[in-house]
Amino acid sequence: MKYRFSPHDYIVFIVSYFFLFLYIGQVNNALPFPLPAEIPSWTYLVVAIVFNIWVIPIPGIHPRKPPEVAEYKPEEIVEKKPVKPVPREVAPTSKEKLEQGLAQTHKGFINRISAVLKGSQTLDEDVLSQLEETLVGTDIGVKTAYMLFEHVQNQSGSIDSPDAAMGIIHSEITQILEQRQMSLTIPTDIRPFVIMVTGVNGSGKTTTIAKIAHRLKNDGLSVIIASGDTFRAAAIEQLEHWANKAGADFIKAHEGADPSSVAFDGLQAAISRKIDVLIIDTAGRLHTRETLMEELKKTKRVLDKKMPGAPHENLLVLDATIGQNAIEQTRQFNNALEVTGIALTKLDGSSKGGVIVGIANEFEIPIRFIGIGEGMEDLQSFDAQQFVDALFLDN
Repeated sequence: MKYRFSPHDYIVFIVSYFFLFLYIGQVNNALPFPLPAEIPSWTYLVVAIVFNIWVIPIPGIHPRKPPEVAEYKPEEIVEKKPVKPVPREVAPTSKEKLEQGLAQTHKGFINRISAVLKGSQTLDEDVLSQLEETLVGTDIGVKTAYMLFEHVQNQSGSIDSPDAAMGIIHSEITQILEQRQMSLTIPTDIRPFVIMVTGVNGSGKTTTIAKIAHRLKNDGLSVIIASGDTFRAAAIEQLEHWANKAGADFIKAHEGADPSSVAFDGLQAAISRKIDVLIIDTAGRLHTRETLMEELKKTKRVLDKKMPGAPHENLLVLDATIGQNAIEQTRQFNNALEVTGIALTKLDGSSKGGVIVGIANEFEIPIRFIGIGEGMEDLQSFDAQQFVDALFLDN
């Protein structure tokens, strides 16, 4: 049974042992100090015994109460209100991402045209003049702007509303883009399938390569990425980081190495390892630098010598934020390499995405991909109808 002792009980214990010490010391003459001679030694023993007995609980004399235990009381049952489940954030669909990504282009391109047409119920000379000026001022290029204007002008007599005029422009843009819709497919009879990626610095080549590799890996294909941008050590490290993120093998050389030799090593490794796809990065270069463009041609020749027909895809990466300059870049790279596919990036951060219409109209080059974000899933295969629907949303 447990008892509750108060602090002074412990003091009494100590005092009792002090008197016991005095008794033993006097009996054995071992005390360092003298005690009164008139007090017999057994007195100290009696005091020690009395103090000990006092502390020990004795029923009827000085009981020590056991500690009180609080009476258990059941908690009052409170009815709990049902907690509302927090709705999970639903990831946007690819269509919603495209609409969000083209929002700025919609404002900078379609809304400008719509504002002109809705300014009047009829297409008189003033409205046509404003429309011509507006189209030329967009980023679709002068050639494409006048082509669209002529289609509207030729039918102006039968156009009875702004919506009808906008419908003509919508139809013409759809027709232009549908001619260039062609996804990148990897044939089963070519191994490795070689993709050489080109473009100017800052166009988004590195991330585009990683996103393509990610798509191919998800399709069950093995991928090697070769870093042919040997002019900047940072470029090699950055691409290696993205290659690891995409789960692709990586081939690199030291800074300053011959880019064509890196491409050759990458192709040799892809052949020996029986890899499905080899993606070769090339150094970002201005399309106006003849010597750098010649280097691209050399890399292409080296690949073709090792594997006739390689590279099988010359993919040009263009930055949508540069507007009409992308048209000139396409012209120069196509003249040097015979570009077989285009990836237009950074559409989500640009109001100049209408340049895709100009590129599609002026060059018979398939548009493979469009980039609408930084995530691995934000590189979409180009779908002309979905693109136009998102571009003309609410118009």
